[in-house]
Amino acid sequence: MAATELLLPVAAAAVLLLCLAGGSRATNVTYDHRALVIDGVRRVLVSGSIHYPRSTPDMWPGLIQKAKDGGLDVIETYVFWDIHEPVRGQYDFEGRKDLAAFVKAVADAGLYVHLRIGPYVCAEWNYGGFPLWLHFIPGIKFRTDNEPFKTEMQRFTTKVVDTMKGAGLYASQGGPIILSQIENEYGNIDAAYGAPGKAYMRWAAGMAVALDTGVPWVMCQQDDAPDPLINTCNGFYCDNFTPNSASKPKMWTENWSGWFLSFGGAVPYRPVEDLAFAVARFYQRGGTFQNYYMYHGGTNLDRSSGGPFIATSYDYDAPIDEYGLVRQPKWGHLRDVHKAIKLCEPALIATDPSSMSLGQNAEATVYKAGSVCAAFLANIDGQSDKTVTFNGKMYKLPAWSVSILPDCKNVVLNTAQINSQVTSSEMRYLESSTVASDGSFITPELAVSGWSYAIEPVGITKDNALTKPGLMEQINTTADASDFLWYSTSIDVKGDEPYLNGSQSNLLVNSLGHVLQVYVNGKIAGSAQGSASNSLISWQRPITLVPGKNKIDLLSATVGLSNYGAFFDLVGAGITGPVKLSGPNGALDLSSAQWTYQIGLRGEDLHLSDPSEVSPEWVSSNAYPINQPLIWYKTKFTTPAGDDPVAIDFTGMGKGEAWVNGQSIGRYWPTNLAPQSGCVNSCNYRGSYSSSKCLRKCGQPSQTLYHVPRSFLQPGSNDLVLFEQFGGDPSKISFVTKQTGSVCAQVSEAHPAQIDSWISSQQKMQRSGPALRLECPKEGQVIGSIKFASYGTPSGTCGSYSHGECSSTQALSVVQEACVGVSSCSVPVSSYYFGDPCTGVTKSLAVEATCS
Repeated sequence: MAATELLLPVAAAAVLLLCLAGGSRATNVTYDHRALVIDGVRRVLVSGSIHYPRSTPDMWPGLIQKAKDGGLDVIETYVFWDIHEPVRGQYDFEGRKDLAAFVKAVADAGLYVHLRIGPYVCAEWNYGGFPLWLHFIPGIKFRTDNEPFKTEMQRFTTKVVDTMKGAGLYASQGGPIILSQIENEYGNIDAAYGAPGKAYMRWAAGMAVALDTGVPWVMCQQDDAPDPLINTCNGFYCDNFTPNSASKPKMWTENWSGWFLSFGGAVPYRPVEDLAFAVARFYQRGGTFQNYYMYHGGTNLDRSSGGPFIATSYDYDAPIDEYGLVRQPKWGHLRDVHKAIKLCEPALIATDPSSMSLGQNAEATVYKAGSVCAAFLANIDGQSDKTVTFNGKMYKLPAWSVSILPDCKNVVLNTAQINSQVTSSEMRYLESSTVASDGSFITPELAVSGWSYAIEPVGITKDNALTKPGLMEQINTTADASDFLWYSTSIDVKGDEPYLNGSQSNLLVNSLGHVLQVYVNGKIAGSAQGSASNSLISWQRPITLVPGKNKIDLLSATVGLSNYGAFFDLVGAGITGPVKLSGPNGALDLSSAQWTYQIGLRGEDLHLSDPSEVSPEWVSSNAYPINQPLIWYKTKFTTPAGDDPVAIDFTGMGKGEAWVNGQSIGRYWPTNLAPQSGCVNSCNYRGSYSSSKCLRKCGQPSQTLYHVPRSFLQPGSNDLVLFEQFGGDPSKISFVTKQTGSVCAQVSEAHPAQIDSWISSQQKMQRSGPALRLECPKEGQVIGSIKFASYGTPSGTCGSYSHGECSSTQALSVVQEACVGVSSCSVPVSSYYFGDPCTGVTKSLAVEATCS
């Protein structure tokens, strides 16, 4: 097939997107059994999730442009009910919550939008995105055939649709929104709701369609989604998925690009070879729309993380990392996959697939209609490479890989063979000292002033405290107005009580979670915490009591509310008992005693996190307390120079929350360690992936670095406020910037040519085979040095390459001549340029460079 034919759908897409960005012409979006149909043309689409409140408005354009540069056609986002309607009837669409502005930013880049309204979203978001006030509506039952719930769901869904219509953002109005979603993964749990659940699902579908958006609606993970809604797939792999009607296209709304991080968990990652394999298999087997969940994960700012125990970082091992930098080689290799898929688009939209066996665990799928032909050759064996014959020609297929042939002849990409560069990132710790190690004066990169502190009192200090007999569940008491709830009671001791052993008694406290601190007579007696897999706490320890009145204060803290599962909204937290004292001769059950409750902390009521609020609570002293629980700290720091992303390393602190210039950057918890076992030094991409397959940082803190969005910073001086729950030393925290360390690549002479060589006239261009390409990540940078170059049999990874037994002596000089002093370079992987250091051996070129 001629390249001009291959380019036709790309050109058509460009025209459609130019019209889209202009917003002047209505777009007709329908579907048939093969694909979404936009203005009468079937489209093969690649999508990626970016959640607007997990980044900042100043980050949105850059994230969206990087998504576009990565080959995406669509940006997918949830709509988060809780942030838009924090109080019933009071709406907030400002700042990070400006949904319309986000959608317009996508349109400005010439991309489409898939708006997943839900309004239940899961998303590892607090309470699944529901506002807590919803829970307190009389007679309400979530996500079932319940009139109070349906009334509220319809009201908010209508509000979102009307807001989008008001801004002209649906494709039917000339806007970018081509899809909407109602509900979310309900089919995973609807059996628990029985017949009323099915009735609710059908009602939700009908309610959505009646809103008349002019674009199709989808329901993910809902095998019985009624017409005209499209049922879609979520998972690590969806090539085996089949829609519930022969008239609906095969769509994948969540291709999990990695996995989320929990406090107390190891860091998950998903090899790009496996992710690329899953993508190619989906398009090979008839899919025409797939979405990466996530393409940029971002940060759970404020108290937005769910779980419980979801970490503040929502990086997700996504192609664009938490800080907004592309993650290589994941971003680059997937970009190449997308380009290969787009080369196949004329054939994919022209006909249905035809598959044939190429031997055990090997399969060819062909799309051929008239003059167009595209083929996918798959080796689904998780261990063994294969050589197969297709159309009379031999092809080598690495294990667990797909080769893509846009003309049914030439392999333009194999999912296991990465031509994209690798970048190593480094966190650069900023020097705040003015004295060097030799005693000389130095100019600090970042100035931090002294620390002030304010003691958070133990127990009840508010006038509006509530006293009643028995123990109260936390969420129903606080309505999530704060992470914290104090439980306080007192007992009188005479000295002869049966629960005493001398002056001691054994105190038992049982809690639904998530974190517990126990104070006896104003002093800390101990603490305990649950985990992501089991939030329950049973704390038991001897305590010392004194004659007369003894005060027991229990501080319960939540770490994000449940966000998934049947009846997740009813999952409780806090101390529900029993709470009892016991000794050798008897016990005293305090569960039904008089308890006094205080919602939140005194410092929260005093707005200590807001630097504009002046409070006499703050004490300025060079000798501030350290390693003390329940304390607030405050300091000032200067904005780091440049535009590199900024983070704070909270090593040295315990657990708490941090605010920069009054804006919360989330909960921090660097003392919560991952299990000692379960991690791997390198992950074999071959074979099915699961969230526990590829883990890193066992035995280490789940998260030490916390993103500070640049837009939170002010020119000059900034305020940092911490609330520390467990105790730490704020002088040990560090400010860091994230930078690219090295750029690397390793390309074999057995790899296909660079994909870009196919996106031009095949009749006019002579391909020279595979090439290694390097490019500096920031505008204005050039390749300053080559740290390593080897042509032959090099081994290792970026930052730790080593020469093999076979190595060309010319490699370094050839690469230096081609690359040093330019922003990007391409070096052919061929013995013609390097000489042949070992005949008969398949060779590769490995290079590590630095940019300056």
